[in-house]
Amino acid sequence: MQAGDTALGGDRRADVIMRDATPEDLASIVEIYNSIIPGRIVSADTEPVSVEQRLPWFYEHDPARRPIRVAEEDGEVVGWLSLGDFWDGRPAYDGTAEIGIYVKEDHRGGGIGGRMLEEAIRRAPDLGIKTLTAGAFAGNELSLRLFERFGFERWAFFPRVAELDGNEQDLVVLGLRLEAGTAGHSP
Repeated sequence: MQAGDTALGGDRRADVIMRDATPEDLASIVEIYNSIIPGRIVSADTEPVSVEQRLPWFYEHDPARRPIRVAEEDGEVVGWLSLGDFWDGRPAYDGTAEIGIYVKEDHRGGGIGGRMLEEAIRRAPDLGIKTLTAGAFAGNELSLRLFERFGFERWAFFPRVAELDGNEQDLVVLGLRLEAGTAGHSP
């Protein structure tokens, strides 16, 4: 084992860099996203998506306003987050963004999701964001706990709004209001 291994109590995140996604990252982003679909606990998509299908989504994200960020370790994309417009991008909601975070399966539990969320919270005011929202199925306790650890509160509950393989799923909407001077706070 080397310094930084989680078994030694170190921080595996030390070698992870965060950066804006490039078009060359899209295949990795799609691969990570598609890997969570079969579990039926994270995504409302029921079939894998293609890189071609995600191109318009990718180009809708302006790095100066609604970025897609990747976590890279040893040249490999191991996670990503996106900040998207809230409620169809209506102008009155410009200060609110929806966040999505996805981590490659063999890197989950190593702190990458928390690091990405922490960075998004810290950078949000510079992007003109005052409020962050996230949606998670009620059974996705790992995601709910991650967001709540960073101060997100449960703002809404939508019972049985999604159906995956005949099983109805509840949706929890979480939110975090970023007050002046608190954006740099971490748990």
